[in-house]
Amino acid sequence: MPQTQTVDLPLAGSNRSLVDSTYSGGPERKKSTKTKKIVIAVVVLVVLAALVALSVRSSQSNVVAVTTSKVVREDITSVVTGSGEIKAKTYVNIGAQGFGKIVKLYVKEGETVRRGQKLAQLENVQSSADVNAQRANIEVTQKDLASADAAYDSSVAEVARDKADLEQKTLDYKRAQDLYNSQLISKSDFDGRKAAYDVAIASLKAAEAKVAQMNAQRASTSGRVSQANATLRKLTDVLGKTEYIAPFDGIVTNLPVREGETVVVGIQNSPGSTLMTLADMSVVTAEVRVDETDIVNVKLGEPVDVTIDALPDKTFKGRVTEIGDQALVRSSGVATSQTTAGTQEAKDFKVVVTLDNPPENLRPGFSTTAKITTANKTNVIGIPIQALTVRTQGDLDAQRAAVSGKKGAHPPTAATGNDSKNKKEIQGVFLLDKSTKKVDFKPVQTGIQGSTDVEVTDGLNEGQEIVTGSYKVLRTLKVGAKVKVDNSIAKKDEGS
Repeated sequence: MPQTQTVDLPLAGSNRSLVDSTYSGGPERKKSTKTKKIVIAVVVLVVLAALVALSVRSSQSNVVAVTTSKVVREDITSVVTGSGEIKAKTYVNIGAQGFGKIVKLYVKEGETVRRGQKLAQLENVQSSADVNAQRANIEVTQKDLASADAAYDSSVAEVARDKADLEQKTLDYKRAQDLYNSQLISKSDFDGRKAAYDVAIASLKAAEAKVAQMNAQRASTSGRVSQANATLRKLTDVLGKTEYIAPFDGIVTNLPVREGETVVVGIQNSPGSTLMTLADMSVVTAEVRVDETDIVNVKLGEPVDVTIDALPDKTFKGRVTEIGDQALVRSSGVATSQTTAGTQEAKDFKVVVTLDNPPENLRPGFSTTAKITTANKTNVIGIPIQALTVRTQGDLDAQRAAVSGKKGAHPPTAATGNDSKNKKEIQGVFLLDKSTKKVDFKPVQTGIQGSTDVEVTDGLNEGQEIVTGSYKVLRTLKVGAKVKVDNSIAKKDEGS
C-alpha cells in the first residue's frame, strides 16, 4: 500500500491545521466539516436576529409610551376651598364711655357671663355727689312748685270772691239808681252805692291779674323742676357709665386692662379705650377667604365641611350665610375700594359659614379650613382632569391632513387668510383606537369639576379609552400618532 507522506508547506494558523487535518484523512475530516456548518448556521441566526431586532426597533422609534384609562360613569362633587378663622356671629368691643380709674374688674378673660351681669366699675365719687346734689335741688324746686300752686289756688279763690261781691254791688247800684230817679233816696246815698260798685270792679280786675301772675310763677317753677329732672338724668347717665354691664350672654375673649388703670374715651382699639371684648358663642361662624376665580360658584345656603386645626380628625357641618361683595387684596387684607391705586395682586372674597352644632370648647381665632360643596352630580360620565388638553383648530387641521396623506400639509400661519379660525382653541382628549394603536383628538364639552375628575357632557361615551398622561406627552401628542400603553407607572402611583 502506498504510504501517506506529510508535506510541510509554508502555511500559518488555521489554514495549516486545516491542511493537516485534510491530509490526515478519515473521521477527523468529517467532524471538522460538521462543526464548520454549525458555526456558520449560528452566525447566520445571530445576524438574522440582529436584523429583526433592528427592524423592530426602527419601526418603534416613533411609538410614544402613554398611560390610559376608561371613560366611566361616576359621582362628581365640585368643592371650593377657603381658609380663615373662627369668629362669633355677635361680638362687641366694650369701650370706655368716660374718663376714670378702674376700681374693680368682676370678670376674667375666658369667663362666661350672663346678660345684665356687672363687668367692671370705674371710680364714681364725683358723679355720685353730682347726682345726690341734683336730687336735693329737685326737692327744693318741687316745694317751690307746690307753693306756687297754692298761691295760684288762693288767687283763683279771690277772683271768685270778688266776682260775687261785684254781683252784689251791681244789684245795689241798679236799685239805688232806680230809687234816685224816683227821688226816694238822697244824692249822697246814690253816690256811695255807685262808688262801692266801682271798687268791686277794680277789685275783680286786680284779683284776675294776680291769678295770671300766680299762673306764670307756677309755670316758671314747673319749668325749673323739669330742668332739674333733665339735669338729674344727665348726671345719672354719667354715673351709669362708670358701671359696665354685659349686654348679652357670652364669653370674655379679650381683657387688655387691669384694675388701677385709667381709661379714656378715644378711638376704638387704642390703648385705654377698650376695656374688653364680649362674644356670643351661641352662634359660631367660620370667616374664610375664597379665591376670586372660585367665588362665582359659591351660593348662599350651600353645605360646607369645616375642619379646625385645634380640633384635628373632626369635621363640622355648616352653611354659607354671607358672601362678601368687596374684593380683598390677599397680601394686605385691605378692600380694593379702600385703596387709591389699582393692583394686580391676587384677590379674595370673604365668605361666612355658620356652623350647625359648634362644640362648647370652640374659641374665636381658631384657624379653620372650609370646603364648600358648590355642585354634586351622580352617575355622570367623568374623566381625569389631566386628560384634558387644548389644541388650535389650525394645528388639528394640519395634523389630520398629514395623516390622510395630503401633500403640502403644514401648520397654518397668519398669511393663510383665516387666522382667527386657525387660532381658535379647542378643548378635548386623545382617544385611543385599540386596533391600530393610534390616537385621535376628540373635542369634548365639560360640566362641573371635582378634585380629580371632571364631568363630560358631550363628546365621549362610557367605555372608551383615552390618554391620561404623561403631561409632557399630552403637550406634544399629535393626531394619528402611534402609541404604546404603559400603565405601570400610574398603578405604581396609585399603590403608593
